[in-house]
Amino acid sequence: MTTRSFLPLSVTAPYPCSYLPGATARSLLVTPGDVVDTQVYSALVDKGFRRSGLFTYRPLCQGCNACQTLRLPVQSFAPNRSQRRTWQLHQALTVHIAAPRMQAEHYALYQRYLKARHSGGGMESDSASDYEQLLLRSRVNTQLVEFWAASEQGGAQLRMVSVVDVLQQGLSAVYTFYDDAIKGLGTFSILWLVHWARQLGLAYVYLGYWIEGCTKMAYKTRFLPCEILQDGRWVRMERASA
Repeated sequence: MTTRSFLPLSVTAPYPCSYLPGATARSLLVTPGDVVDTQVYSALVDKGFRRSGLFTYRPLCQGCNACQTLRLPVQSFAPNRSQRRTWQLHQALTVHIAAPRMQAEHYALYQRYLKARHSGGGMESDSASDYEQLLLRSRVNTQLVEFWAASEQGGAQLRMVSVVDVLQQGLSAVYTFYDDAIKGLGTFSILWLVHWARQLGLAYVYLGYWIEGCTKMAYKTRFLPCEILQDGRWVRMERASA
């Protein structure tokens, strides 16, 4: 994995699960988080770890293994008819890739997105400091992918931002926020990442955790074929889960 012979790990105290009502979760953490660079994280992501700011973690819940890592093999991925329509619908968007840094326009869009999509969940009250710690702090190769639409008054309007880790074998989608009034932007962001990964010669796009039966995560298995990490093995899924 690295020149290190081991990674320092710790286990969190139990906390309420964000996805399964009434369930209790725990996480395995790499501590301190600043030991995780691009090389280390490229190996960890294939072992089921994810990153949030400088925290790199993996679920370690007693009696539950519902959270499974999902990735798209970009060379074999084939968009369905609805996804192809979405791809064509947003071709006029202009894409700009930048290093992570605090930008007022980004944060304003983030706040609008949380109020539209996650109202009542607590995230809508995230401060600028919360936003920076969650999405902008990183020791891996992280990029902000901006999607802009031409304005009728001239200039451009920011429609979507994807926070993406560029790893040795693929792209890892950290978080995406967008103008919720515009249909299909979330789907388009994943299709664009597949397109970008192919351009870079990378094999995968990692979409984070997936829980079978969780409505919030159901969209991930609409991108086929995909692969699910189960018991340390990547298992191919050809059909969307119910």
